[in-house]
Amino acid sequence: MRTIGIIPARYASSRFPGKPLIDIGGKSMIQRVYSQVRQTAGLHEVIVATDDQRILEHVQSFGGNAMMTSTAHESGTDRCAEVINKISGFDIAINIQGDEPFISPLQIELLLSCFQSADTQIATLVKEVKSEEELWNNNTPKVVRNLKGEAIYFSRQTIPFIRREAQDQWLSSHKFYKHIGIYGYRTDVLKELALLGISELEKAEALEQLRWIENGYRIQTALTDHETVAVDTPDDLASIIDRYFK
Repeated sequence: MRTIGIIPARYASSRFPGKPLIDIGGKSMIQRVYSQVRQTAGLHEVIVATDDQRILEHVQSFGGNAMMTSTAHESGTDRCAEVINKISGFDIAINIQGDEPFISPLQIELLLSCFQSADTQIATLVKEVKSEEELWNNNTPKVVRNLKGEAIYFSRQTIPFIRREAQDQWLSSHKFYKHIGIYGYRTDVLKELALLGISELEKAEALEQLRWIENGYRIQTALTDHETVAVDTPDDLASIIDRYFK
């Protein structure tokens, strides 16, 4: 199998404009992401998919591989699909968040391992919920899986509902899982996903992966113990600098 890691990187962010180019300990965020991803043994190629000439030139300046993509894309999945439609020769594409400067290559390798099964169409990672804060945080999507480890449903609500337990006992009485937002796709499936319209479940929860489930695609999950650290706001950046560089 030929594999490619794709890092979507937009310049315009409502909460943090220019985020891929911010400095984190002497290197830009996109350079740190790219360097981490390049350490993944199972990837044959890594490319940054951007909509901004400044990001393109910056990636090229440190020897990275980058491609200009449309400014009209509404999701990283659509941006990844454009890359796959422009280049050929890859069987599996991994969509890697461009705002996780310390992403572990082991997580990417774990995701790639899901495709050892010919039945896997899409794959993603989940992590067991360990705290009450995570359990009840509506900004932390939860996922319910079947016995094959496939995602049945994703929700911002806490799922499943534990009927016969008080809510302060839910975490001790059942295993809950949160979603880790990294995806792998068979490239033929990725091309199909980019053609799907927004679904009703996606509208309700504002979770893109529900579009795929609603259209009958299967999402295999793998369980990770690693916690990713994302930079969504300037406050997140300050927290990361305090954690890693002070």
